[in-house]
Amino acid sequence: MPEWIAVSRNEHADKTFMPRQGYGFAAQQQVVPVLIAELTKLLPHYALGFIQQGEGAHQSYQPVALTGLGGERNLYVHPDGRWLASYVPSSLRGHPFALANTHDNAEGGQQVLAIDQASLTDDSDAEALFDEAGNLSEKVQQTLDFLTQCEKSRQATHAASQLLGDTGLIEPWPLKIEHGEGQEPLNVQGLYRINEKALNALAADAFADLRKHGALALAYAQLFSMSQLSQLTERAKFHEKHAAQQPPRENLDHVFDDEDDLIFDFGD
Repeated sequence: MPEWIAVSRNEHADKTFMPRQGYGFAAQQQVVPVLIAELTKLLPHYALGFIQQGEGAHQSYQPVALTGLGGERNLYVHPDGRWLASYVPSSLRGHPFALANTHDNAEGGQQVLAIDQASLTDDSDAEALFDEAGNLSEKVQQTLDFLTQCEKSRQATHAASQLLGDTGLIEPWPLKIEHGEGQEPLNVQGLYRINEKALNALAADAFADLRKHGALALAYAQLFSMSQLSQLTERAKFHEKHAAQQPPRENLDHVFDDEDDLIFDFGD
């Protein structure tokens, strides 16, 4: 797990960092948080669901892309660190940086730029955190701008998810994934989905409220995305072949890292 520390001009003026090399850091992530702003980019590649966070009055739901089958492997990460889809969820692309809440204001509010401590180095050949004037280097500033825009979309996504939950449209997802003939289906625990029957039964004013707050797009995206569950089984087969040293014949380079830049533009 990353150990996040706040980037400080006083403490890190002479420090450098190692840029992200692939996505090996996410090799064990079974789900990846997603944003409403990127739904159209996600739908061709991922099955979407929700996970529950908090309890009681603090309970909420977070939309996620399913990237594993309950084991220890992220099926979208190649053994060499490449990402096995042409679109990488935005929550992964800022690594080794992230926005973190200050300790005295953990419920939100002021946030600071943080870095995975393992990426800090004194190597003069690595990327500089700050320039000679004491400002964030161009690359770090670009990352901060990207993370800031993602955070704005995250807040909108959280509000939409909260509305779906409050409206009673999110239900447990008893997901079973078939492995093949003669194998027991895999039961995936802890996921939630949209209750399509409840969505279709909504009164007109409640339906309009969902549309107004962007929650309707999220609901339909989750429902439509369930057809992509086969993506998980196909990637599981790829990893099995790779582990057996029988790589597939097809060239997979076209599905690696096509959209890997820190650009917050999720339009068609």
